[in-house]
Amino acid sequence: MRKKVDERIRSLIENGVRARHRSMFVIIGDKSRDQIVNLHYMLSKSVAKSRPSVLWCYKNKKKLEFSSHKRKREIQMKKKLKYGLLDPEKADPFSLFVTTTKITYCLYERSERILGNTFGMCILEDFEALTPNVLARTIETVEGGGLIILLLRTLSSLTSLYTMAMDVHERYRTESHSCATGRFNKRFLLSLSSCKSCIVMDDELNILPISSHIKSITQSSSVQEDSEGHPKSEREQKVLEKQLNDKSTVGPLIRKCCTMVQDFEGLSEAERELKCLKEQLDGDFPVGPLIRNCRTMDQGKAVVAFLDAILDKKLQMTVALLAGRGRGKSAALGFAIAGAVAAGYSNIFVTAPSPANLNTLFQFVIKGFDMLDYMEHLNYDVVKSTNPDFNGETVRINIYKQHRQTIQYIHPHEHEKLSQVELLVIDEAAAIPLPVVKSLLGPYLVFLSSTVNGYEGTGRSLSLKLLQQLEQQDRISSQSVDTGVSGRLKKIELSEAIRYASGDPIESWLHSLLCLDVTNSIPSISRLPPPSECDLYYVNRDTLFSYHRDSELFMQRMMALYVASHYKNSPNDLQLIADAPAHHLFVLLGPVDESKNHLPDILCVIQICFEGQISRKSALRRLSGGHPPHGDQIPWKFCEEFRDTVFPSLSGARIVRIATHPCAMRLGYGSMAVELLTRYFEGQLTAISEIDADELPVADDSPITIVEAAEKASLLEENVKPRTDLPPLLVPLRERRPEKLHYLGVSFGLTQDLFSFWRKHNFAPFYISQVENAVTGEHTCMILKTLHSDDIGSNKSDPLGFFRPFYQVFRKKFTKLLARAFRQMEYKLAMSILDPKIKFSDVDTASSSPSGGLNSISETLSSYAMEQLEAYTNHLVDYHMTEDFVDDLARAYMLEKIPVTLSYAQASVLLCMGLQGKDTSRIQMEMNLERHQILSLYMEVMTKFHKYLSNVASKDTFPTVSRLKDITMEPHSVSVDDDLNNAAQQVEEEMKSKGDVDLLQEYAIEADFEMAGMLRPGTIISIKSEKKKMGKQVNNSSGKKRTKHDYSSKTNKKRKT
Repeated sequence: MRKKVDERIRSLIENGVRARHRSMFVIIGDKSRDQIVNLHYMLSKSVAKSRPSVLWCYKNKKKLEFSSHKRKREIQMKKKLKYGLLDPEKADPFSLFVTTTKITYCLYERSERILGNTFGMCILEDFEALTPNVLARTIETVEGGGLIILLLRTLSSLTSLYTMAMDVHERYRTESHSCATGRFNKRFLLSLSSCKSCIVMDDELNILPISSHIKSITQSSSVQEDSEGHPKSEREQKVLEKQLNDKSTVGPLIRKCCTMVQDFEGLSEAERELKCLKEQLDGDFPVGPLIRNCRTMDQGKAVVAFLDAILDKKLQMTVALLAGRGRGKSAALGFAIAGAVAAGYSNIFVTAPSPANLNTLFQFVIKGFDMLDYMEHLNYDVVKSTNPDFNGETVRINIYKQHRQTIQYIHPHEHEKLSQVELLVIDEAAAIPLPVVKSLLGPYLVFLSSTVNGYEGTGRSLSLKLLQQLEQQDRISSQSVDTGVSGRLKKIELSEAIRYASGDPIESWLHSLLCLDVTNSIPSISRLPPPSECDLYYVNRDTLFSYHRDSELFMQRMMALYVASHYKNSPNDLQLIADAPAHHLFVLLGPVDESKNHLPDILCVIQICFEGQISRKSALRRLSGGHPPHGDQIPWKFCEEFRDTVFPSLSGARIVRIATHPCAMRLGYGSMAVELLTRYFEGQLTAISEIDADELPVADDSPITIVEAAEKASLLEENVKPRTDLPPLLVPLRERRPEKLHYLGVSFGLTQDLFSFWRKHNFAPFYISQVENAVTGEHTCMILKTLHSDDIGSNKSDPLGFFRPFYQVFRKKFTKLLARAFRQMEYKLAMSILDPKIKFSDVDTASSSPSGGLNSISETLSSYAMEQLEAYTNHLVDYHMTEDFVDDLARAYMLEKIPVTLSYAQASVLLCMGLQGKDTSRIQMEMNLERHQILSLYMEVMTKFHKYLSNVASKDTFPTVSRLKDITMEPHSVSVDDDLNNAAQQVEEEMKSKGDVDLLQEYAIEADFEMAGMLRPGTIISIKSEKKKMGKQVNNSSGKKRTKHDYSSKTNKKRKT
């Protein structure tokens, strides 16, 4: 059934096209897709150019309900035609829309790929999968006059969004906090009622009461205006036309003057400046042709700055372009690259998270070539990628008009390919990890652009970390130059929008909803009270996200502190604060004057997350190899590090963030906030026994429920408004019952300043990641502070309490890792982490076995090492002779087993040379000392060690120093003659012990002695014995004589044996 479309919908679209403002439609219903065709048709009729392109974002392909692949859709249509399921004369309008429209499909999880692209319409479905980050990425790709369409399934009531289970809530739930609350959805829905360019309607295009602000919308008409923006009267127009038609000499003169006036008529001051700039640079090449197509004055200045740097050809120069979305950053870079080609640059490299992010940049490079009279296929060729992951995107442009020139895309991690680069362009630098961006910088010209409003999550990381370091290097280099001028870094900022006109209501609504542009919301503080006069307050999140005017102002100020003082920010943080059941907020305020009706100044904000209370069964499952769930970072990491199943059952709080007002930094407000928070959880601020527990607010606020009146009303009758019966926004800690906790913990990127701050408040580390963070390039550090509790028996005089033995295990492990994973760590940071005791009393030093000291020198050194140490202290050998055992000495000293007093410099040299194995040249750069000074400090340390170890060795039983035993020549107790006589007597006694007959029987001769009497005396005869000797018997069964070969083989066998 055909139905007439509400004129207000058509008027909103047409007004947005005329004003170059975006419009948004929220369609509720299962048939909401059918209305996409109608809205796209109305948009196509309103715009003068071709059909608008469409960006379709969804959760997964299974819920898309149709194929996003063109070829697959054609096959499906052929099958339906074959089986008679599709009538070609009555084609489905939606199918025709999908077939004939240029649609880019994108999963929510891959929404980073659309950065830098522009579309005429954006469709967002699967509301439960939407996150603030995705919302900001997708909406900001729509050009002026385009549409944003949000599809929701059928709802019985708009307030049912308050209790809708979002996909991200699964990450917020923990074992002890499982009830997530939809505060962000509530604020999102209420904000739609204040967006002037948004209409909420059902799937039959019936406008709902929440969009009551759209009742008075009318179609705008084109009216001629004067230079001040006021409409001209009809009389003035008729008089002017009569004068122009006059054929006398006055007419041509008036027409000439009117032509000059019309050039500047209706232009803003910035547009007039841009027009003057274009006229001034019209004759300059290549600036003149390129700046001709600039849309704003900011963009024109950026292109001029880029081309100035290109023509100067300075090495190690970086030009940073910072702006919000839709300000023309990619276009300015594209024009600059075209100018670099005209200036003769040969090797130009372009990098971004993905080639898809460079679509706009390459389009404007080609557009710049057209303005410079470069012709495709004649002067340059465009090369598309053959990588299936890049989807045929442009990755290279070969230019050969003057000489061989190349514009080449490289992946951000391929910095080793930049050996021959002359110009490096980094687009969307905020989406690239900070360490990778640092590795890309080098002795060449670098252009980089970044979004710094925080919507990409790392934009503030680039501005606060990288650019601060570059500015510091620039100041150092400028001080070293006599002229005092150095151009190594130049920052350019774009404020005027190009993708859509200024004053776009969708931009204002989105920035307010996601707190994207909160840097301007930081109020100046007229008076900074002493920290001792300040107090800590609990922030009620139901009131904070109620969308009241005061609550919104307070939230903007609070998020402004987050952005100004912390580099890891994203819109998703806002949803985490709103919906996560374990997260809570505290603010530090000065003395509040209740007589004045205004919001107090926020000095410090603390965000905490309750963790722990994990069952022993879950802990054992984790130790057996299971992956840890989301949340409970400190309990799971502690369980993993120490294989302990008791600690996860304890309850604790992790300080997620602490942000201080920029005007109040380093004045003690952060320390005061941490101290008050510790005292609060220890029960020192609230005396529960003196106050009725029923009067105190409970720790967890009750979840928001659907309003009963809204359940009975239909969508066309429901009127959604903010709640009026809200609790106070700020609750003093003395009026709130604290949770029972056993510890406080923090997880942060390890830096010297942050670690010193937390160590000052008695927090001790138990884990430092060996791998650097991909975004910040810092090691993740987790620290703990025990709270006084009667549940755990511990020494209350010890600030570490039950954590003491675990801390000792960590220190012992860290001393070993300093030679491997943390070898490049600065010595000051390593000394702060180990925190060794370097001052000992004379009693401890003189004692051979102090508490925790050495009982025996063999625990640390061998006897050979002790001898080498003595030789080194006596200047007999070089310090290299101590390298094989200095790590043992350093480890023993850091663990307080060698109670010797050292200075901080001596202990630092011992750590660098002993534990980290650094050479003297590296120590020279870090400690700013000369080589002889380092070796002198090292000698003093070894001398003190030798003195102490010698004292221990004097009371210890040591083996001989030499590893070879000496031979002493001493006379035998028995002389040689006596020894021979004794041996002879032993032989005689053995012979006498045997019988004479048995002894002589061995020599008996068997012969015929009858003939012996016939011989004369003195005759010598020979007698042949018939008895065979057993030793001479040879077994020769063959009867053959033994040959020489037999004897030789026998000899060989003997030799082998």
